[in-house]
Amino acid sequence: MLFADPLSHLIAESAAGLPGPVAAVLAVLPDLGLIALALLLAAVAYGRGPRPLAIGIAAGVGVVLAYAASELLKVVIRDERPCRTVEAIVICPGAGDWAWPSSHATIAAGLATAAVLVVPRWWRYAVPLAAVVALGRVAIGVHDIADVAAGVALGVVVTVGTARLLAPGVARVLVRGPVG
Repeated sequence: MLFADPLSHLIAESAAGLPGPVAAVLAVLPDLGLIALALLLAAVAYGRGPRPLAIGIAAGVGVVLAYAASELLKVVIRDERPCRTVEAIVICPGAGDWAWPSSHATIAAGLATAAVLVVPRWWRYAVPLAAVVALGRVAIGVHDIADVAAGVALGVVVTVGTARLLAPGVARVLVRGPVG
């Protein structure tokens, strides 16, 4: 681990003491949250005209790029997961599956950011969903708070940057059609 985080360990150990059915729900909550965020982005981007759709598409590309960056950073940083030293409610990913930054948190923050860029008032749905995903990864013991914080920052920054860079060109293609 990059640095010791007693709070993350306390959260994971507390969750490990939950009754089986509750722990099982908690274990799948981050993955279900990612699905809900992807559906939320599709819902806010579809049918609102070329500009919101262009922002959604460009931001979606940003989410993919943020995920790729998180996977690259994991290989470079090689930070161990907390579940190697603390009791977790899920099976700890195998050796070579590194922790920093959290890819789930990166994707969740990217998808939430994309939805908010398209329809800002939907922050009240997107942000809590992303928080459930990120904090759920801490609760199940596979990430520390620093892992998910880095993932959130990466997801937001790359998604916003990519959306700002690509959305105008995507909008032109949607309005005029492909060049050629």
